Amino acid sequence: MAGSVQILGTGQLIQLSRRMRRAGGPRLRQNFSRRIRRAAEPLHKDLQQAIRRQPLVSEGRKAGKRGGPSPTTRPLRATLAQGIRISVRSGSSPGARIWIDKSRLPDDVKNMPWVINDGRVRHPVFGNRKRWATQWARPSGWWTKTITNGTPRMSAEVNRVLGDVRRDLE
Repeated sequence: MAGSVQILGTGQLIQLSRRMRRAGGPRLRQNFSRRIRRAAEPLHKDLQQAIRRQPLVSEGRKAGKRGGPSPTTRPLRATLAQGIRISVRSGSSPGARIWIDKSRLPDDVKNMPWVINDGRVRHPVFGNRKRWATQWARPSGWWTKTITNGTPRMSAEVNRVLGDVRRDLE
């Protein structure tokens, strides 16, 4: 799974960034960054919704097995959704990037977004490392499918913003 999605269109964005710097318009740069961020926000929201709605199914308890309370009180999917971030740059390498910030995730779930994307989650049962359970994320590929579906919309919006800013500079 790709760790992030970036819309760069490097040639056009770099030329535009240089022209904005020459024009000396901090207001123009702020407007550009704000509009690029707005172009990325729908994909950001879609990714957060995708992980929140991702079902994890298991085999269930076997006959005669006991259960117990969860060792953690935090909701897994909501925690993962909070780690999805947007960053926008308008300097030397301008563009928008949507990524998972591992520093915003608890230590024990730092790799969980990629594990869930792959479709198979193995974990100790209630923290007991002698007993392991397997859960399935069906359908798998929450990140890759959402990125594939959302990137064309984001690219089209970025191209529209580029055209508008280019017209403002002329």
